Amino acid sequence: MATSTLSTAAKNEGSTPPAPSVWRSPAFLILLGTGAVMALGNKIYELALPLILYDMTRSSVIMSTMRGIEFLPNLLLAMFIGVLVDRVNKKKWSLAAILLQGMILAALYAAIEFGHPRPIVFYVAGFLLMGFGYAYNNARVAMVKHSLPNSQLTSANASYNFVTTLVGILGPAISGFILMLPKLHEALLVTAISFAGAFATLLFIRHNGTNTSRLEERGFWTELRAGWAELLRNRLLLWMSVIVIFLNSTSGMVDTTIIFYSKDELELSNLELGVVLSAAGIGGLVGSLLIGRLRRHFSVGKLIALSTLLTSLVLLLFYFADSVYWLAIGLFLFGWFETISTLSIWTFRQESTPHHLIGRISGITGSIFKLGMPFAIAFSGWVTKQEGASLVFLIGFALNLAVFGLCLVSPLWRRKQSL
Repeated sequence: MATSTLSTAAKNEGSTPPAPSVWRSPAFLILLGTGAVMALGNKIYELALPLILYDMTRSSVIMSTMRGIEFLPNLLLAMFIGVLVDRVNKKKWSLAAILLQGMILAALYAAIEFGHPRPIVFYVAGFLLMGFGYAYNNARVAMVKHSLPNSQLTSANASYNFVTTLVGILGPAISGFILMLPKLHEALLVTAISFAGAFATLLFIRHNGTNTSRLEERGFWTELRAGWAELLRNRLLLWMSVIVIFLNSTSGMVDTTIIFYSKDELELSNLELGVVLSAAGIGGLVGSLLIGRLRRHFSVGKLIALSTLLTSLVLLLFYFADSVYWLAIGLFLFGWFETISTLSIWTFRQESTPHHLIGRISGITGSIFKLGMPFAIAFSGWVTKQEGASLVFLIGFALNLAVFGLCLVSPLWRRKQSL
């Protein structure tokens, strides 16, 4: 009723009242600060772990297996985490997830410092880190959804991505300096400390959104089925989820292969690798700045399709790249186009999902999104070992080109409205 009254008054005055800025929301600013701190820590440990394993084993297969295992929590647990997020106090849930990640990193640092852990220790640590990381991110998405109106979600996601990407750009560069030290695993301790900072920042948020009372009456499995029913009803999001399976598989293959390609074939130092990887972050910043303007001119489906086509051309560039300069240019473009696609997907999922289902939809789609990644990453490691890294880029080019064709015949391309 209040919304109708305001709309009528605005029409009578012949003007539309300006929408409040996301920067005036204390809850969003705290979530943004926490995300920025965690982005720095994530960038450091995501680069450090595979490099530590590579230095220990010199094996592309073990390194790619590590990357593949990190995505298993999304595949196996995300939909169940989504139901739990809809039930719990999201602040306490997020604090627990951050604390547990910090403890795991500190324990892994101690294991390396005082012993010689086998790769299985890294596999278990990676699984747990990504599991608790997803638990935090799911709750963050729900808190943003509850804190802001739909009209501000694109701006909020773009702002969040911009700030975290800006901080994340420093991560590889800082990692490069840290990994020059005799003890490379000290990067894990730095990450644990940064997570402690994120924990302290999130303490100040007042958001305690929870649907516990209503959900407990219906039961866990009933609520999970309700999430699936909503996804099946939302045909556009369902189509988008299928397409993202292939996009994420390609992205996982490339992300893993880039590190091995840079170290083994281009023979980059740790510092050089950190600086080159920052090019992808800069491209991500450009994508974050442009997404709002692009959303006004293109539907989500067209943005996803076109960014997929452009990304496929970047992968072809990787295939022919024979120097660090071409690699940096390709990473810049890869980060640019991938960010546009990712932000479009995030925003559409938030805009088209009811408040009380956001945790479950985020969880279910999170599982679907990562469905092919463990297998694709393991496959890329095997191909790299047998035929070389360049062939992985060529396979990624062909896969993305096929996904672009799928987009053209799907409802995502034919849908004319902005969503």
